[in-house]
Formats: sequence, structure tokens, C-alpha cells
Amino acid sequence: MQLKSRIPVLVTGANGQLGRELRALACSDSDYRFLFSDVSQLPGEETLYLDITHRDSVSLVCRSEGVRVIINCAGYTDVEKAESDQAMADLLNHVAARNLAEVAAETGALLIHISTDYVFDGQRSQPYPEDWPASPLGVYGATKFLGEEAVRKAGCPYLIFRTAWLYSPYGKNFVKTMMRLTAERDQLRVVVDQVGTPTYARNLARFLLSVLPGAASRKAGGTWNFTDEGVCSWYDLACAVRDLSGHTDCWILPCLTQDYPTKVRRPAYSVLDKSKVKRDFGLTLPHWLDSLKECMQRIKE
Repeated sequence: MQLKSRIPVLVTGANGQLGRELRALACSDSDYRFLFSDVSQLPGEETLYLDITHRDSVSLVCRSEGVRVIINCAGYTDVEKAESDQAMADLLNHVAARNLAEVAAETGALLIHISTDYVFDGQRSQPYPEDWPASPLGVYGATKFLGEEAVRKAGCPYLIFRTAWLYSPYGKNFVKTMMRLTAERDQLRVVVDQVGTPTYARNLARFLLSVLPGAASRKAGGTWNFTDEGVCSWYDLACAVRDLSGHTDCWILPCLTQDYPTKVRRPAYSVLDKSKVKRDFGLTLPHWLDSLKECMQRIKE
């Protein structure tokens, strides 16, 4: 009996939050052969070195491995630093996305590309639908939107998913920082007038794996919003993390964005409308607080 060959799936940025959740969930005995790539190494994890800012390197790997699906989790995500490091942010968020899309167009692979709520300016008071005009406030959002546009123009089959406020047990993120600071300090000040939806990276990873069946044969493109359900401010999220951590002796004070000077303007309201992704993929999304409890339990373990 001839064994069915597995579909090669290239995951870029595999050592980041989303990439590591994909690593944790991907089954070795599935219909897919995952190639986890990055420019760094993780102890105990097999990582293919791949610099996606070099188009020839992307082409070599995709052609030699027969890649049918690319999941692009890579990106420059330091919103603050991007303001003074525009060239690198553009290279990782825009040029690299274009490289992947152009190679996907040449090889017939599907590109699944991850983008952000920061492509919007935050002036609405209702959730942003996918077709709302982009108007990013800073370099991070602007370069991510340029990456989206490059993917759309390349001619490859693509799925673009915009997400927001990503956190996980891995790397640096707001949830892990608040768990540490509420244990160390008696008082914190956290912004209350920036509103969005925290998104557990494992939920997004689960969803991405669920769309793989049949994905390699897709010929069309589309953009969808994907976050957990619900709405909160950074202050609300910090309080939830404190309470779930049991660090109730820490007093968290709400402050305004104008009282917390930074190099970059952030959208005051970046809640994404998920009706399209729920309709098209038959999803029921968890509330952010339920997801937060699951993630924090993993962190504590």
C-alpha cells in the first residue's frame, strides 16, 4: 500500500508567539509536513534557517521542498521602536511579505499572511470591517498595510488575517509583563483610553490549522479579521491579569494616553468586526477573558 505524501507547509517567524503555538499544535502524523523557519534558533526545537528578506532564499526553499502553503507569522512587531527603525520595519513587514507572495505566485503556493488592527486609525466607535479604508497612524501599521497590498498585487492565492493584541506563554507580551509587574509592585499606571480585543495566539493557531484542508488548492484571495470576542482597554486587561494572578495588593491606576508619552500614536479604538470570518468559516469565537484564563493557567504550569 502506497503511503500518502504529506503536503509541505512553510511557517515563517516560527520562533515568535504565533509560530510557537503552531509548533505546539502541529501533529507529526497529520497530512502536512511543517517546515518551521526563522533567523534564530530555539533550544530543543528544529528550525530551518531562512531569511525571508532575501527573495532568492525564499525561492530556493519553496522550490526544493515543494512548498504548497506558506504561513507568514514573521514581522517587525515593536510598535515603539519601529518609529526610529523604519527601514527594518519596512524590510520585515513589507518587503519580506512581497518576497513570499511573489515566490508563491511563481510556484502556485497559497500564502496565509498575518496582519494587524493597527492598519486603522482608531477614529471609529464601532468595530472595523475588513473593507474600511486603512489609515495607519505609525510606521508599524503603515508597513504592515504595505505588506498586505504587496500580497494582494503579487498574483498568488492568499488569505490575509488581521489580528490584535496577541499574547501567549511565549516571548514578551502585555499579559506576561502584567503578571510580573503586579507581583513586583504595589502600584501601576495603565492606559484606559485605548480599546481593543486581546487575542490568545493559540486560538489563532488553531484556526489557521483548521483552514489548511483544501487550502493548497485555493486560487482566490481574501481578507478577514480574527480576534477573540469582547472589548476592553489595556487597563481592563491589566486588572484582569492581576486578579487572575492573585496579586490583589497591586493597585492599578487608569491613566490617559496623553499622560503616557510615547514616540508613536496608537489607535484609540481598534476593535475588529469578526462577522465575516465567523460566517465564512463557521466559527464560534471565545471571549477574551475565557482565553486569558486558559493562557495564564499554561503560564503558571
